[in-house]
Amino acid sequence: MITTSPVNIYAESTPNPNAMKFVANKMILRGSKDFPDSNSAAGNAFVSPFFAFSFVKGVFIADNYITITKDEQSDWDDILQILKEFIRATFDEGRELFLADSTDPEKTAPQMGANDIENKIIDLLEEYIRPAVEGDGGAIQFKSFHEGVVTVVLQGACSGCPSSTLTLKAGIENLLKRMIPEVTEVVSEAQ
Repeated sequence: MITTSPVNIYAESTPNPNAMKFVANKMILRGSKDFPDSNSAAGNAFVSPFFAFSFVKGVFIADNYITITKDEQSDWDDILQILKEFIRATFDEGRELFLADSTDPEKTAPQMGANDIENKIIDLLEEYIRPAVEGDGGAIQFKSFHEGVVTVVLQGACSGCPSSTLTLKAGIENLLKRMIPEVTEVVSEAQ
């Protein structure tokens, strides 16, 4: 008889007051997947049911956590337990987003830039920025480097977060400018 251990879920607040990180005691996805709206989740048996809740505006999944972005009107005190139970029930029912050992080559393969400067930028983002952003329930992806401007994409709790501009300018931009003199600015692009 095969037995599976129960899935435990706990919630962590994020710097974004409208996003909550729900951490599971099991691997959900290696890499990350962003569902910024219900249309992006269409056909996904794991994610689309989240959007049946009128207060859910976005779902971001990475490693062992799910970040839910809610609407402005809802209060976490009213919906937190509902979401924790829903996530636990989803696992108990056996609905899987991806197998824990599945891989998304785009998310797991190291990114390679077109030149040495882009590769340095990507290395710095991976080593210093990505762990901090993931700790806050989000993700960052390198998009481009052109004429001194680094463009990144923020996902999950970082997308639309009131403090993301401060993080982008005071944190990411200062680090990249200090380490790579060719960088003059860092901007975020919507996905």
